[in-house]
Order: sequence, then C-alpha cells, then structure tokens
Amino acid sequence: MANITTSAIMGFCVGDALGVPYEFEFREALKKNPATDMIGEGTHKQPKGTWSDDTSMLLCTAESLTHGLNYHDMVEKFEKWILEGYMTTNGKAFDIGITTRNAISKYMEGDDPTTLGGKGEMDQGNGSLMRILPLAFYLYISGAENIHEEVGRASSITHAHRVPIIACTMYSLYVMALLDGASLWMAYTYVKDEIKKIYSSEEDRETLRVFDRIIENNIALYPEEEIKSSGYVVDTLEAVFWAFLNGDDYKDAVLRAVNLGDDTDTIAALVGALAGIYHGYEDIPSEWLDAIVKKDLVEEVADKFHKSLVDLQN
Repeated sequence: MANITTSAIMGFCVGDALGVPYEFEFREALKKNPATDMIGEGTHKQPKGTWSDDTSMLLCTAESLTHGLNYHDMVEKFEKWILEGYMTTNGKAFDIGITTRNAISKYMEGDDPTTLGGKGEMDQGNGSLMRILPLAFYLYISGAENIHEEVGRASSITHAHRVPIIACTMYSLYVMALLDGASLWMAYTYVKDEIKKIYSSEEDRETLRVFDRIIENNIALYPEEEIKSSGYVVDTLEAVFWAFLNGDDYKDAVLRAVNLGDDTDTIAALVGALAGIYHGYEDIPSEWLDAIVKKDLVEEVADKFHKSLVDLQN
C-alpha cells in the first residue's frame, strides 16, 4: 500500500497527464467526444502519459523540501527546470506560464525569491496553486502556525497578487483537513470557516468576494455550465472543488475535471491530488499509473519526500 504522500503526488501527476492532450479544448467539443481514458498526442503532440509544467514544478518543490524550507533552493530548482529540463519527461520544459517565466527571470537577475511574483491584475493565474501541494504537506507535518503567511511567501515566488495567495491558502487548508481524516464535505466546511477567520481585515474581506461562490455558497451545487475552467485562479479553484466534491471516485473526479475543457491539465492535477489523498492510491486506475512517462522518477521523488516528512515528524 502506497503512503499518502505518494498517493497525492501520483494522483496529481496522473491527473496532469490525463489533461495534457485536452488542454484548451472547448467544452462543447468535449461534450460531443468526451475524455474517457488517458491518451497521447492532442494539444501538445506528446506521448501518452506525458506530464506538464504542473508536475515538474510540483516535483521541484517536493525535492527542495526534502532539505527543509529554503526558497532560494526552491527557485534554483525552478531555474534548473527551465534552463536544463530538470524534472521533465523528456529533458525539455514546455507549457511554461508567462508569469512564472518572468518571475524566474527576475531571480536570475538577483532578486529575492519571495519578491519575484507579479502583483498586477494580470498576475492572477494558477501558476502558484499548481505547485503548492508539497508545501501543504510540509507545513502540516511540521505543525507550523500562521500557515497562510508561509503559503503567501511560497506563492509570491511567482504570483504575489492577493487572490492567488488566498487560493493557495484555501487549497492547502483543504489538503490539511483531508490529512486530518475529515470527510470531503467536512473539509470543505472547515475551509470556508477558516478562510474568513484568517482574512478578516476590511481589505481582505473585499478581496474574498471573488471567492463568494466557494465560501458563501456551495460550489458543488452549481450546474456544470456555470463552472468556468480557465487559468484564472478563482475559476481554477472553483472547478477543482466542483469536480472533486461531485466525483464518486478518483476516475470520476478527474474525468469531470478534464471534460470541463480549457485548463484541463492543471485542474485535473489539482483534483487528482485531492482524490489521491481521499480515495487512496489503489483507486487510481492501474493502467493510467503504468502509462506515466518516467513513473520511476515521480515515485522516487514522492518516496524521498515522504521519508523526509517522517523524519521531520520524528
């Protein structure tokens, strides 16, 4: 039986690989020819089982955290990923977000790692959300307080706008609640209550309004046609919670995510991590696991990260 760390990371990677061929597909096209299995080619013309920048950045984050929390080291691994194809399927990074590339370029010029991210209206993408999972595990195991502050620093490497930071905090809190053994609905209630306590200033309450469909309502009850699946971080987080909360099991949840269209790899990856934690490794289809390119590398990083967390806990 795989440990829960591996379940989450492999769940993320499989979701990513499932979504890669369908990225930017219109939902209307997927209605006519829905995703039902893992395939190759498609949008990026990659072999079946190929994962994207989402998993590359997540693996860089996890690998860095095996040595403790050091943002210089973390960004240096991101730099190595872009320049050398570190933690990629074929030695070459692809599908890199503009905001992320700009931030890493600033680091190469000597800027501090936690002040690289943009704060403008165009810097509200999901590039920090897609790599936050390992930090959530690390902070949970270390018993860290003021989790939102550390998550904010991590997000600000690439995305320093308040909206992505809050989205990363919400997702991290959800992961932690699942690790605590909460049901998916109890975890959702916990996140809604906790996020309003954390961001309680007048300015933050104003920012939180963009998350009203998640926080003040039940995002799972919205009809599919009202769920957007773009790279805007609020759309992404809504789609993630919608697909996961409505999914019967791992396969159902990630396929719901992919069939929303648009940013299919990131949304399916984030859903896959939650489903991996909640439903377990055994619930991930074995044929999808076996198809993952460089599966040994992903498992090696996941196992190393898990062992470092055990050491941290002890």
